[in-house]
Amino acid sequence: MLNPGPTVAEILASHESGSGSPIHTAVRVADAIAARGDDGTWITAVPRAELLAAAAEIERRPGARTLPLYGVPFGVKDSIDVAGWPTTLACPDFAYTATETAPAVQRLLDAGALFAGKTNLDQFATGLNGTRTPYPIPRSVCGGDLISGGSSSGSARAVALGEVPFCVATDTAGSGRVPAALNGIVGWKPSRGLISTVGLVPACKSLDCLTLMATTVEDLDRVFEVIADPDPNDPWSRERGERFDGNKIRLGLPDAVELEFFGDEVFRTAHLGLRERLPGLGFDCVTTTLRPFLDAGELLYQGPWVAERLVEFEDFLAAKPDSILPVIREILTGGMRFTAVDVFRAQQRLQELKSLVARMWREVDVMVVPTIGTTFTVPQVLADPIATNTVLGHYTHFGNLLDLTAIAVPLGATPDGRPFSAMVFGPALSDDTVLAAAARILDEPRPLVAHSEVRLEQRERR
Repeated sequence: MLNPGPTVAEILASHESGSGSPIHTAVRVADAIAARGDDGTWITAVPRAELLAAAAEIERRPGARTLPLYGVPFGVKDSIDVAGWPTTLACPDFAYTATETAPAVQRLLDAGALFAGKTNLDQFATGLNGTRTPYPIPRSVCGGDLISGGSSSGSARAVALGEVPFCVATDTAGSGRVPAALNGIVGWKPSRGLISTVGLVPACKSLDCLTLMATTVEDLDRVFEVIADPDPNDPWSRERGERFDGNKIRLGLPDAVELEFFGDEVFRTAHLGLRERLPGLGFDCVTTTLRPFLDAGELLYQGPWVAERLVEFEDFLAAKPDSILPVIREILTGGMRFTAVDVFRAQQRLQELKSLVARMWREVDVMVVPTIGTTFTVPQVLADPIATNTVLGHYTHFGNLLDLTAIAVPLGATPDGRPFSAMVFGPALSDDTVLAAAARILDEPRPLVAHSEVRLEQRERR
């Protein structure tokens, strides 16, 4: 497993003190990307000269050193618009040059962040494995032929390789959590609507959300304070929930017999070992069930939500079917079999499951499960792309259907060298509690005061 580069917090400290600068950081980023070549991480990296020029412009801004993300480099998944840059969705014939920047990305730029480029993904953001791309197939930074996970494959690699300290990606079925788990970083899917999805080419618009990838919870906090903002142009937009108040967290643990590891005893042993440690970390552990969550997850690809992808891609599928990868074409055309009756039947079933889950949240604040139950190599996925993808989404498919917030928490490597990750999830708008639980598992101090408030206090003292 490779060592990541400097964190957002470390880069900010360097830039604000003057021991480093945005230009020096831009040089490091350009060198790191160039050294690896076309390894499947980036689809469009900002050319070196343009990156340095952008860093110089940031340095010239009035009050530059007080900007919340002064000179911090970041990547953007190539399904999110950045003005003047191509948006490809890993489909060259679908590509276009964006004329406007997604509001979430614009907030980062306004805060002094340095855009480094667009990252690779599973085509049309459809997949959890990272192999569904016409560009080089990325591998996990953990080595060998281990998949990187998807669809935000390049975003996870860029952070894990230390090329940038954070990336903006997406998560509809687990795309921000599965690749984070497979590359040993933190991947957080906030509650839907907290980050504007305007400027995102939708996969399933009613389920999509932007997600953040980093190496620490502290970095997630810092970036989220900038990027999150209600957007009147986003019909799913909403305000952030209450902040964690420091009280004990009631942590739900499904009965071990409900957990599925698909025959992977190494992963089973690792996860059960984590569960034994949790009471000692200050959690009030409560036995609960995962069944209604898994039942909801089965609706995602076995139910009519797959047809929602045709809202965006039906015309392109009809006009240029051969431009779409065969496995993606199979998934899209499969959505055509559903009727309006199927949609209402599935919605009614989902509402029943939501009601069950809502009652469960009266007893627990968050739950902990594996992020993924096992891993696959690239050849294994290519040999059976649908079945392996379903396995990867076992613990993530239900997240947005049930309106949850969730974070993949890296926990090192298993004895056979594979990345091991747990997922903390909770109900909508419990984001701060989920982050607090993740930080506790990582033994990472997390102040109760928001970073934006801390920075305001620091500026007032200057």
